[in-house]
Amino acid sequence: MFYTFLVILHVLASLVLIVIVLLQAGKGANMGAAFGGSSQTVFGSSGAGTFLGKLTAGIAVLFMITSLTLTYTASHRSTSLIGQQKAPVTQQTLPVTSPDAAKLPALPPAPATK
Repeated sequence: MFYTFLVILHVLASLVLIVIVLLQAGKGANMGAAFGGSSQTVFGSSGAGTFLGKLTAGIAVLFMITSLTLTYTASHRSTSLIGQQKAPVTQQTLPVTSPDAAKLPALPPAPATK
């Protein structure tokens, strides 16, 4: 249960991290604003830089923690086939006693190899 929750949290953190990084403006965005581009005032006067930067750092830390925890739990789980061996299955052969078995055609000979 814990492992499944951790995997879901890790996938969500990675998707949110991708979206946050794509929302951030590139380093050359300030030059575009100087030549008539619009300014970003949605996140306040300081812009989206500090808000998205802190959010990116927080989600990146969460991503790293879940990565390390998943690695640790995966190495300590006993889901290998060696740990789950069961009793060997014995194979029983039944004799052919049907009268129709003698009437079956023989297999054709194998082709000769060079």
